[in-house]
Amino acid sequence: MRDLNMIFASLRRSRFRSRFRLGTAELAYLEARGLPVILTHAADFVAKRLSPAAPANDGKQTPMRGHPVFIAQHATATCCRSCLAKWHGIPQERPLTQSEQDHIIAAIAHWLEGQCP
Repeated sequence: MRDLNMIFASLRRSRFRSRFRLGTAELAYLEARGLPVILTHAADFVAKRLSPAAPANDGKQTPMRGHPVFIAQHATATCCRSCLAKWHGIPQERPLTQSEQDHIIAAIAHWLEGQCP
């Protein structure tokens, strides 16, 4: 896995990744529930949608809107296994380890913290 500071420096240079922001509805949801609850949602999404060696609909399993975590996943390149391999150095075609899942959640948490006013 790559260092999160290096990943975020690269993500800021990506025109696609750097355009993501929480909308009004997602920000209100985050503020109403609080970051700890949202991160439990993130852990659940990662375990179910990314952790398997061959996730269902890989590359299309993460919606572009509707939940703060979904937007954060696209902004942090933690949305699918190919993005995890390219940006984070996490190999495809094997289940994610708990350490890798924790890395993904840390990336999502860091990005969400930066979105709070």
